Amino acid sequence: MVSLGGLARKLFGSANDRRVRSYQGRVDAISALEAEMQALSDEALTAKTAEFRQQLADGKTLDDILVPAFAVVREAARRVLGLRPFDVQLIGGMILHERAIAEMKTGEGKTLVATLPVYLNALAGKGVHVVTVNDYLAQRDAGMMGRIYGFLGLSTGVIVHGLTDEQRRDAYACDVTYATNNELGFDYLRDNMKYERSQMVQRGHFFAIVDEVDSILVDEARTPLIISGPLDDRSDLYNTINDFIPLLAPEDYEIDEKQRSANFSEEGTEKLENLLREAGLLKGESLYDIENVAIVHHVNNALKAHKLFTRDKDYIVRNDEIVIIDEFTGRMMPGRRYSEGQHQALEAKEKVQIQPENQTLASVTFQNYFRMYEKLAGMTGTAATEAEEFGNIYGLEVVEVPTNLPIQRLDEDDEVYRTAGEKYKAIIEEIKTAHERGQPMLVGTTSIEKSELLAEMLKKSGFSKFQVLNARYHEQEAYIVAQAGVPGAVTIATNMAGRGTDIQLGGNPDMRIQQELAEVEPGPEREAREKAIREEVQKLKEQALAAGGLYVLATERHESRRIDNQLRGRSGRQGDPGRSKFYLSLQDDLMRIFGSDRMDGMLQKLGLKEGEAIVHPWINKALERAQKKVEARNFDIRKNLLKYDDVLNDQRKVIFEQRLELMDATDVGETVADMRNEVIEDIVRKRIPERAYAEQWDVEGLKADVQQYLNLDLPVVEWAAEEGIAEDDILERITAASDKAAADRAERFGPDIMQYVERSVVLQTLDHLWREHIVNLDHLRSVVGFRGYAQRDPLQEYKSEAFELFQALLVNLRQAVTAQLMRVELVREAQQEPQPLPPMEAHHISPLTGQDDFEQAGETLLATARENRNPADPSTWGKVARNEACPCGSGKKYKHCHGIYEA
Repeated sequence: MVSLGGLARKLFGSANDRRVRSYQGRVDAISALEAEMQALSDEALTAKTAEFRQQLADGKTLDDILVPAFAVVREAARRVLGLRPFDVQLIGGMILHERAIAEMKTGEGKTLVATLPVYLNALAGKGVHVVTVNDYLAQRDAGMMGRIYGFLGLSTGVIVHGLTDEQRRDAYACDVTYATNNELGFDYLRDNMKYERSQMVQRGHFFAIVDEVDSILVDEARTPLIISGPLDDRSDLYNTINDFIPLLAPEDYEIDEKQRSANFSEEGTEKLENLLREAGLLKGESLYDIENVAIVHHVNNALKAHKLFTRDKDYIVRNDEIVIIDEFTGRMMPGRRYSEGQHQALEAKEKVQIQPENQTLASVTFQNYFRMYEKLAGMTGTAATEAEEFGNIYGLEVVEVPTNLPIQRLDEDDEVYRTAGEKYKAIIEEIKTAHERGQPMLVGTTSIEKSELLAEMLKKSGFSKFQVLNARYHEQEAYIVAQAGVPGAVTIATNMAGRGTDIQLGGNPDMRIQQELAEVEPGPEREAREKAIREEVQKLKEQALAAGGLYVLATERHESRRIDNQLRGRSGRQGDPGRSKFYLSLQDDLMRIFGSDRMDGMLQKLGLKEGEAIVHPWINKALERAQKKVEARNFDIRKNLLKYDDVLNDQRKVIFEQRLELMDATDVGETVADMRNEVIEDIVRKRIPERAYAEQWDVEGLKADVQQYLNLDLPVVEWAAEEGIAEDDILERITAASDKAAADRAERFGPDIMQYVERSVVLQTLDHLWREHIVNLDHLRSVVGFRGYAQRDPLQEYKSEAFELFQALLVNLRQAVTAQLMRVELVREAQQEPQPLPPMEAHHISPLTGQDDFEQAGETLLATARENRNPADPSTWGKVARNEACPCGSGKKYKHCHGIYEA
C-alpha cells in the first residue's frame, strides 16, 4: 500500500527532485555558450577574468555572471586537464554557490565540481578557502586544480603543516587557498594571540567549501582544536594543598573506587575551608564561591592523588619522575602525563620535582570556526542521513545530485551469523572465492585492530595476497586505494581509509605512471612505457568488469549509516557494475545494542545450525532503526557540547574583537583613562558605601587601595577628616591626582612610546587573564554536571556562572592594567621589539583513531630527515616513532629493539 506522501512524490517529484530540476535552465544556458567559448583563444579566455571583475565593480552580482563564469571554467578545465564538467557537475557547482551541501556519489568528480563556484566567488577578491581532511589531499588538489585557476589568471595557495608565518600569509593572500580544517582553525587561534595586525596571517572568512563535509563538520565536531602552553610555576600551591590532605580524617571524604571519584563531606569541606583561610588561599566565605573554582579543582586532585592512586600499581617513581602504569597491559608509559593538574598533584604527593602544567591558551570547535564564514558550503558522498544536523547547526541544506550514469551496483541483504568466529570463517571463504574469479575486493572493518585481526586470520588460512590500510601516511594510502580495482586485488581498510581517492577498475593509470616512471626522463622511452601502462590498465579493467566490478564486503555495521554508505559508495562509480554485502554476527557491537539475546534465542528456535546465516530484508530494516537511534544519541551529544561551547564562543568573540580594536587603534589612551576612572570609582564605592556616615568609612583601606592600584601616596585619611567633605569630593581628588601622575609619565616617555606601552600592557594583560579564564571555565565545566542532582539545569548554571566569571575578568583587567601603567618605567630601545608569543603546542584528538593529529604530522615531517641518521649513533636518530623500523638496521620495530629501553 502506497502512502499519500509516496503518491504525491510520484506525481510531483520530491523537494530534492524539484530543486535539481530548477537548475536545468542555467545548465542549458551554460551549454549554449560552449561553442562560443571553444572559439576563443587562450588569451581571450584568460581575459574573461578581468572582464568579470569589471562587471562586478560596475554593480553586477555574482549570480548575474554565474552562467558565463561557469562556461569559462568548463572550457578551461577541458583545455588544461582534458576534463569537461558534466551537466550534473554544473548542478553540483550551483548548489555549492548557493550555500548548501552537494551530496555526490563517489567517483562523480567532486574535486572538479568545486572549481566552478571557487572561480566565481574568487572574482570578488576576498579569498576562497577549499577545506580538505589531510595535507596530502590539500597539496594534490591545489596542484591539479590550481592549473585551471592559474590558466584563468587567479593565484592558488596551499596551507599544510610546518609552514612559516610568512608562507602562510602569502598563501592566504591568494585568490584560492587549499588547506586542512586543522590548519585553518589553528591559524585563526594563533592570529588572535598576535600583538600586531601585520603579524596575522588570515585575511578574513568569506567563503569556504568543505570537502568531506560530513567528516569535518560532524565526526570531528566532538573534539576541539586546542593550543596549549606551559603554565606559570605553581609548585608552592600544589605542595601547600598536598600538605592538607593527611590532616583529614576518614569521615571528611567519600571514596567511590568503582567510579574513580573522591568527594569531600560537609565536615571535610569545613575543615578544608579553615586550612585554606589560614594559608590565605580562600577568597570570600565558602570554598564553593565562584572565585574559588580553581582551588576546588586543585583540592579535588590532591584528594584523588592520595586516596585513589596507589604507588607501584597506578604509577611508579623513577628518576625523580612519576611514570604512569597502563592499567590494561601493566607496562610503564614514559612521557605520558595525566592532564588537568592530576599529574602535578601526584608529584606533590611523592615529593618529586613538580613539572609545569600545560594550560589551554586558546581553543575552538570546528562547529564554531566554520560558522564564522559569510558563506559556507560542503560536498560529500554521504550527507543525507545527517541533514537535520547540518540544517540545525550550520543552516546548510543537503541536496542530492543525480549521478552522471545510472548506478548498477547490487546492494545485497546482510548475512547474520550467531558468533563472530562463524562470521569470520564465512568472510574468509567469500574472499577466497571472489579472488579466484578475479573480482577486486574492498573489505571494510570498523577499527584498525579488527583489520589486523582479519589479516592474521587470512594468513593462518593460507591466503596472503592482500593489502592492509591504516590511515597514517596518506600518500601511500592513496596509492594503495587507487590500485584496489585491479582484478583479484583484496584490500582491507578501516572506515576512515581512502578518502579523496577513487577506486578505478583495473587500477589508476596516472598514479601508476607517477610511481613507476618517477625516475624516467621525458622522451620517446617514457612515452612508450606510459602507453604500455595505459593499455595494460585498460585490459585489466575489462577483466574486472567481466568479474562483476568491485565487491565491497563489510565485516560489521558501523553505528552510523553514513559510514556504511561511504563504504558501499566505493563500488559502482561512474555506472560501473559492482556489489556490496555486510557480514554480521550477534556479537558485533551494534547487534548487542540492538538486543541480540532475544534474537539469539529466536534463531536457535528456528533451528539455525553452526555456520549458517540468516538473510532477510527485515533484518536490514531492524538494523537501520537501531542505527538511527545511535545517530540520534550522538547528535544530541554534539548538540549539547555545542551549547556549552557557544557560551565560551560568545565570550571568545568579544575578547578577539576587542583585541583587534586595540591593535587597530592609533591611541588607546582614552580606553586606559576610562579603565583607571572605573577602578577609582570601584574602590571609593567599596570603602565609602552610599549613604554611610563618615565614621563608617574605611579610609585606611581606601588609602591602601590607592597605593596598590594607582601607586600614589595620597593624604586620604586627612581628606576624610575635613569638615563637610563628601565622597564625591574624595573621588574627584583621587581622579585629579591620578590623571596628573599619568600625564607626567606620558610627558616623560613621549606620545609614541606611551601609546606603544599602553597597547602592549592592555593586550598582554588581556591575554593573560583570558587564559586563566579558559582554565576556570574548564574547571567549572568539569563540576557543573553535579548541579543536576539538586534539580538545577547544569547548562543554565554554567551560563550564569560563566557570565559572572567574565565580569570578574573585566574588573581584574581594569585593575591590573591600571596598576601596571601607574608603575611602568621604560628602557626605550628594549621595548621597540614586537612581543614574542608564548611557547605553544597544537592538539586535535581525532575522534576516529583517538590519536593526536598534530603528533602524527610531526612524525611525518620527521620522516623527511631520516636519511640523515647514522645507524651506529643513536644521538643522530631524533624522535623515532614506536612502530617504525629501528634505525640501527636490525629489522625489528623500534619498540622491540632500542625503544625497549624507553619502557
